Amino acid sequence: MATVSLAKAMWRGFGGKCPNCGEGHLFGRFLKVAHACDHCGEELFHQRADDFPAYLVMVIVGHLVVPAILAVETAYAPPEWLQLAVWLPVTLFASLALLQPTKGAIVGLQWQLGMHGFEASKLRREAGELAPVLVKANTRAA
Repeated sequence: MATVSLAKAMWRGFGGKCPNCGEGHLFGRFLKVAHACDHCGEELFHQRADDFPAYLVMVIVGHLVVPAILAVETAYAPPEWLQLAVWLPVTLFASLALLQPTKGAIVGLQWQLGMHGFEASKLRREAGELAPVLVKANTRAA
């Protein structure tokens, strides 16, 4: 069983995939991390990303948008209403576009490093054992 590197686990999380197998979905809803991977059964509910992804997104978007605003202001001096009409939607959409991938990367980081509740998973991976497979109950009446 191949070890998943930190970069690979974070990249898988950034793409919204399970950091363990890279196949299952990491998110059940926009920012709600799935309880477990629907492909390999890796438990994901241990994550504690909290506000860190939002802070990272604010730093990244701020460092991209503020210099762009200043450059446009210096070069063209458009009216304030035009600046607001352009930069507020750019900031909003950039923030929303980066929020889920950033949270996924943080979950991948926590998973690979064995942070919070992922210690048992890390020990299991180091021992070469497979993740416990989810048993899906058949809800149909027999």
